[in-house]
Amino acid sequence: MTDTTAEKYTIGIIGGTGKEGKGLAYRWAKAGHTIIIGSRQAEKAEAAAAGVNQLLGKADVVTGVENEKAAVRADIVVLTVPFGVHVDMCEFLKPFVQGKIFIDVTVPLVPPKVTRVQLPPEGSAAQQAQAILGESVQVVSAFQNISYDHLIHDDEVACDVLVCGPKEAREIVIKLVADAGLVGWSGGVIENSVVAEGLTSVLIGLNKQFGVQNAGIRITGLPRP
Repeated sequence: MTDTTAEKYTIGIIGGTGKEGKGLAYRWAKAGHTIIIGSRQAEKAEAAAAGVNQLLGKADVVTGVENEKAAVRADIVVLTVPFGVHVDMCEFLKPFVQGKIFIDVTVPLVPPKVTRVQLPPEGSAAQQAQAILGESVQVVSAFQNISYDHLIHDDEVACDVLVCGPKEAREIVIKLVADAGLVGWSGGVIENSVVAEGLTSVLIGLNKQFGVQNAGIRITGLPRP
């Protein structure tokens, strides 16, 4: 994996014990970033970190702590939790993420009809997070359409990432997408996150239709980075 950005960050992944969180932890750790996995229980966070370290073939590269400690220590906070706990988690994290970039990977899926687009009143999960966290937090939407199966392996990923949010923070996250071995595209302002979030339900439907697990999107007609 190519190391694409000179600047390295401490990245706290809240909900990092799940598949998506561990996949991102693996990719970013390989690129040289300091990764902290957060969980409500320290033991679960430590176990998840140990699993990622095993994949990396190194000890103590990724660490695991409680969610609030991960958020406090991180330069950039990433939220990878089910939509059902999204509001509660944003409210809990609010005092720990002020002044930081907050990457929201949450998709507003409402079981059992996960193939139906069901966006929250705020417009999207990312907009919901922004409303809760306040103006001093730069919320960026990304990674909703990338399968865990892609992230946890080293093969080239033929799927792109749409990144929506404030311009300066968006550019940093696009570099982090590249560090994860993926191609990120500016999707514009946070209001546009409804597109990427809504597409996830469409992709889940396609997965079911064709009996696969990793349908994704790719931007065409533009020069590849």
